[in-house]
Amino acid sequence: MRKLPTLKKVTIAVIGSVLLIVFLLFWQQRQAAQATDLDAELQNLIAQQGLMPLAAPAPPSPALVALGQALFFDKELSGNRDTSCATCHHPALATGDQLHLSIGTGGSGFGAERRLGQNRDLVPRHATELFNRGLPEWETMFWEGRVEGDAVAGFHTPAGEFLPAGLDSVLAAQAMFPVTIRAEMRGGWYSVAGYAIPPGTVLDEAATYAQNLPTGWADTDVFGQPNELAAIPNDSKYFPEIWSLLMARLLVIPAYQELFRQAYPDVPTAELGFQHAANALAAFQAQAFSFTNSPWDRYLAGEQTALSPQAKQGALLFYGRAGCAACHSGPLFTDQEYHNIAAPQFGPGRDDFAPLDYGRYAISQNPADKYAFRTPPLHNVALTAPYLHNGAYDSLTAVITHHLQPEKALRAFDGRTLPPELRPTLQNYPVTLDDILATLSPQLPQTELNRQEIAQLVAFLESLTDPATAGLNSLIPDSVPSGLPVGEE
Repeated sequence: MRKLPTLKKVTIAVIGSVLLIVFLLFWQQRQAAQATDLDAELQNLIAQQGLMPLAAPAPPSPALVALGQALFFDKELSGNRDTSCATCHHPALATGDQLHLSIGTGGSGFGAERRLGQNRDLVPRHATELFNRGLPEWETMFWEGRVEGDAVAGFHTPAGEFLPAGLDSVLAAQAMFPVTIRAEMRGGWYSVAGYAIPPGTVLDEAATYAQNLPTGWADTDVFGQPNELAAIPNDSKYFPEIWSLLMARLLVIPAYQELFRQAYPDVPTAELGFQHAANALAAFQAQAFSFTNSPWDRYLAGEQTALSPQAKQGALLFYGRAGCAACHSGPLFTDQEYHNIAAPQFGPGRDDFAPLDYGRYAISQNPADKYAFRTPPLHNVALTAPYLHNGAYDSLTAVITHHLQPEKALRAFDGRTLPPELRPTLQNYPVTLDDILATLSPQLPQTELNRQEIAQLVAFLESLTDPATAGLNSLIPDSVPSGLPVGEE
């Protein structure tokens, strides 16, 4: 075979290289033009919406934060001395517990491996994350908003007129209540057979009742001593007694005496109430869990390279055709309103509506609020699965798909993705499903998205994660003033 002269080979190679370079330059210019167009479109949307980067809260008193950190991880706050705030809101688990429905007092284990104690009840709802809850924009707490208001106008809470004065924020007001809830932190008397004592049999004086328990009844703390909080009746007028007993516990511990003195140098010990502990818990959470430097926040501040092209496309969908911002609005990504998105119903249910959870209806008594729950915030949402008020879905893709076709998703939900112990509690009778769908929120998106667009939305939601959240484990203290173990067993 005749060989090409060397010169011809070189010429072909050079031409090929030039063509490749031209193609690459053209492709880069095209990509740059598309990126410029994408940024221009997104910047226009940002201006129209008036979007601003999230602002960090004012730093609280270091002494108040130190007290709050000790209280947050100390199981002394639970009736049985076996559960702390961190049990369900752990830094290592992105301030949640990775469970569909939380397990409070009497439970054992950590995170997704936590198991329900004998004769105990599940907490009816999924533990909310705590990111940015200390920001002043917050006006409501809990999934159905049973704590609302501010320090100036006052608070609406389950305690009513029995809520003490002096609470600094709605987050502090929220901190008053987990200790009053039996399944979460307070505990409750039960028999070895598992039959609960009827509320009417409980005496007003916890100490007297604890000394006169019928044979076979018990609720003891980790030291085998009676749980004095458990015997208090379930009426809100007795909440002050619970708070008083908890303060009595704390103030016999020398280290807490000093922490309270440093945090409240002008408050005599005799005048300290649980509201002072609640303010400290709120201060710690505001300091520890406020994160305002996500890629999206940086993009809003002018750093155009902070977001990937896919996340930018997702942002356009989020604030545009996908309709997400109709409810996930404002700097917190929540309108703090209540919407029925046709979430499936399972678990023990709540209050008088068990085995159903009527959500906001329990507060408003408005039939239109049945099955409505507050719009969750979205900062760091990629870290906080499972999702919805009962942890029904394990992925953001599944949540988005549900929002796009809520009736179809509700009727198709068969519980197979739930833990075995929750599957039998699924309330998927046709009459129940029809009842849920009767008050479906009109704010739900009326659009269709393909797989690529859903992936773009997920990319945008992932851009709401602040990289600093990776350092949350540093918040966990080696010990707490009570001497109780910090970890879960």
